[in-house]
Amino acid sequence: MRGLKDRVAIVTGAAGGIGQAICRRFVAEGVRLAAADVNGPALAGLAGELKASGGDVLPLAFDITRPEEVEAAVAQAQEAFGRIDILVNNAGWDIAKPFVETDPALWDKIIAINLVGPLNLHKAVLPRLIAGGGGKVVNIASDAGRVGSSGESVYSACKGGLIAFSKTIARECARDNVRVNVVCPGPTDTPLLRSFVGEGEFGQKIYDGLRKAIPLKRLGEPDDLPGIIAFLSSADADFITGQVISVSGGLTMHG
Repeated sequence: MRGLKDRVAIVTGAAGGIGQAICRRFVAEGVRLAAADVNGPALAGLAGELKASGGDVLPLAFDITRPEEVEAAVAQAQEAFGRIDILVNNAGWDIAKPFVETDPALWDKIIAINLVGPLNLHKAVLPRLIAGGGGKVVNIASDAGRVGSSGESVYSACKGGLIAFSKTIARECARDNVRVNVVCPGPTDTPLLRSFVGEGEFGQKIYDGLRKAIPLKRLGEPDDLPGIIAFLSSADADFITGQVISVSGGLTMHG
């Protein structure tokens, strides 16, 4: 992608299925990478792999729900690389339950990870992007935030909120040369999705039903997402901001 080589990116949720795919694509494009995740051992394994392939990678293990940890990690990334050019808010978590079976403790955890966490990253990174003359933010939301998804009520609310927040920040920061866009994956074959559908015959039926509902007749794979994320992070997308892009194989509703 034009203008990605030697750019500095922070990617959260780096050790997960989609996060690893994003990190590998960025390293392949010559991006200098601050890979962030709460799972330190998994993050160390990914960083070792990326460094072995020639990547300039700084692993940062921290909790995105804690503002002080976020600020310290972002400061460490800037000190290590000299600047920050790109933020990809990819970290997320959910557990599938009908809303009436959930409780406020679960709501708090889902909101903290999926909405407050990205807000913390924006708060720490945006001033640095502005001071550096601009940059790119790509927020990974979900089709659940666009159209809803049964069993993911609070998660859907968070992702819908992230979409609205991103559009607002795109307006506020356009004059500062900061571009903010959103990518909304549809059902993607990750360990998180597998945890939703469950094991055994019943889980396989749900999985097969999702697959059949998609016009392209397959679920998304983690490797289906890095291309659009790299594009939105590159100079090729300098005139694109405030946009929400669904990557769902043509699926418009699920759940």
